[in-house]
Amino acid sequence: MILIINNHGQYNHRIHRTLRYLQIPSSLVPNTTPLDEIISMEPDGLILGGGPSLEMAGNCVEYIQKLDIPILGICLGHQLIALAYGGEVATAEAESYAQIELEILDEDDIFRGLGPRMSVWASHKDEVKRLPEDFDVLATSSICEVEAMKHHEKPVYGIQFHPEVHHTQDGHRVFENFHEVCKNL
Repeated sequence: MILIINNHGQYNHRIHRTLRYLQIPSSLVPNTTPLDEIISMEPDGLILGGGPSLEMAGNCVEYIQKLDIPILGICLGHQLIALAYGGEVATAEAESYAQIELEILDEDDIFRGLGPRMSVWASHKDEVKRLPEDFDVLATSSICEVEAMKHHEKPVYGIQFHPEVHHTQDGHRVFENFHEVCKNL
């Protein structure tokens, strides 16, 4: 089962619905759920959903730092991963909420079969400005240098865009690819 951490974003329930549609077992839980309760659920992976602000991120940084399972951060979740690993997040130069084109630099695990370009729906109010030391950039765009990233050794991924909305071309495949990562560990 994949746990979806609800960070109060407008699309957290849509992530859950998308996984159900894909027949990927999942559960949506509040970001205030204690770490020991998360561990007791024995998740195969964790998806950190989007949200309105870093200040409303609950226990997410603790989950990122203490859980040894695959993690996919979406929008705010992506930014929280960067911060937890020593990266930097700041207000975007070009704040937008629109369709953009990703340039996939490394298909790796979550972009398998999706490159070299992908049309996605992204929110750029805040973004990763400095990549954490142990991460590589997987995708970039004309308005954001770090659209997607991955830890060098751990199955920890961050994406700035929203694969759960229908505006994102083949977004469901990002979830299917992440599910494959979770099943194969």
